[in-house]
Amino acid sequence: MRYDEVRYPSDLSDERWELIRPVIEAWKAVHPSVSGHQGRYEMREIVNAILYQTRTGCQWRYLPRDLPPYGAVYYYFALWRKDGTDKQIHDLLRMQVREHAGRAEDPSAVVLDSQSVRAAAGVPKTTTGLDAGKKTPGRKRGLAVDVIGLVISVVVIAANAHDNQIGTALLSKVAAENASVSKAFVDAGFKDQVAIHGATVGIDVEVVSRLNGETEFRPLPKRWVVEQTQGTLILHRRLVRDYEHDPDSTASRVYWAASANMARRLTHERTLPWRWA
Repeated sequence: MRYDEVRYPSDLSDERWELIRPVIEAWKAVHPSVSGHQGRYEMREIVNAILYQTRTGCQWRYLPRDLPPYGAVYYYFALWRKDGTDKQIHDLLRMQVREHAGRAEDPSAVVLDSQSVRAAAGVPKTTTGLDAGKKTPGRKRGLAVDVIGLVISVVVIAANAHDNQIGTALLSKVAAENASVSKAFVDAGFKDQVAIHGATVGIDVEVVSRLNGETEFRPLPKRWVVEQTQGTLILHRRLVRDYEHDPDSTASRVYWAASANMARRLTHERTLPWRWA
């Protein structure tokens, strides 16, 4: 394929592909095709297809015909989800963004929050539930982000789970994958159980609450960054509703969406408007 012309706004430019290419090529070098050749489809095209679907929210069978067949795209999506290649790409991009922002590669503080998302028809009932407070049937996505809004960890569970369950799961994951984190900011929905669990894994949990009697919206110090991150992620329509049968696939979608955002940030490229010809 020629890459001097843009087909879809989600396609990787040469500059953005160079950020991802080393990881993909290293993975491909140790995962050759069964017959020993490098495979029928370019890895860049596979990534383009994953980003296209994440951004547009289309079904697998509705991927455009000038992209690789959906069976091949799903094959790699599932493999990279299972072996953590999607998160590896994401984490390497995050380190570069932090360095460009004048910060250390690894964060020392995180902000936690959860978001209830409706599940699509066909999503297994065994992995979903009803968020009684928000009247939302589906799943909850728990996010841990650093102080500049970059995703650190993702947890996806049924929507009927209490925020304490998400909070403890996030803290355990953050502590296991980011030993540098020593502080976490949460809202009042996370109760004492989260703070107690944080103490056991070496993370001090601080609750950031509204002022007494406050009713109007006001961005809360430290906490507003996670709300901003959720807003940028939801621009990727595959995340507007939970379409994934496997909760791990939902987490993978978050990593791919965040990776797409960070790649544009590193190359100073903007998302093209829908009216662009």
